[in-house]
Amino acid sequence: MTTIGIIGAGHIGSTVARLAADAGHDVVISNSRGPETLADLVAGLGPNVRAATAEDAAAAGDVVVVTIPLKNYGQVPAGPLAGKVVIDTNNYYPQRDGQIAELDREETTTSELLQQHLRESHVVKGFNNIYFEHLAALGRPSGSDERTWLPIAGDDAEAKETVVRLFDSLGYDAYDAGPLAEGWRFQRDEPAYVGPYGDGGGPAHPASAEHLAERLAQAKRYADM
Repeated sequence: MTTIGIIGAGHIGSTVARLAADAGHDVVISNSRGPETLADLVAGLGPNVRAATAEDAAAAGDVVVVTIPLKNYGQVPAGPLAGKVVIDTNNYYPQRDGQIAELDREETTTSELLQQHLRESHVVKGFNNIYFEHLAALGRPSGSDERTWLPIAGDDAEAKETVVRLFDSLGYDAYDAGPLAEGWRFQRDEPAYVGPYGDGGGPAHPASAEHLAERLAQAKRYADM
């Protein structure tokens, strides 16, 4: 099994930690306030989960999930992530992150920003388009008729294959949406964002590859909305 490093212990980070621990992975999780503040979370996730600093989580993980407010992406420790697969869950919320000019002009995407910061890592966008409660609820065994698909985007084929295998172990299939530059298709306010798994924030329901592909194809640039 793989060691999953998690930088950020909010809703998505905690949910991924639980799914990974339940799947038998070792998990090293961190937040900005220090390992001691994660004692209750870790205690509830089992013996193969431990709290650490962001640097330690980055160093320990075979695959590392970055799930922090986008405005803090420059604080992600680049050194220990060199050569590693990094899953980026970031979304851009100007009311939280402040205005980021290159995103406002749609010259780049959130995951491309992180890739620029982590120049020696292999960033794959994922886990960003699903509500955490739906993520916790929709995992199914491989081959299930109710298997749910989650989109990914990345520039490195081997890195994406690593993420496909990880998603499979967590109960999900991965839909390859293309390179990192195509990650905008499942960002905030796009048809593939949240809605495929629970329209209007309602009960979770599975999303097939066909349904997800349809939603991705409906994506429009913000300027065209």
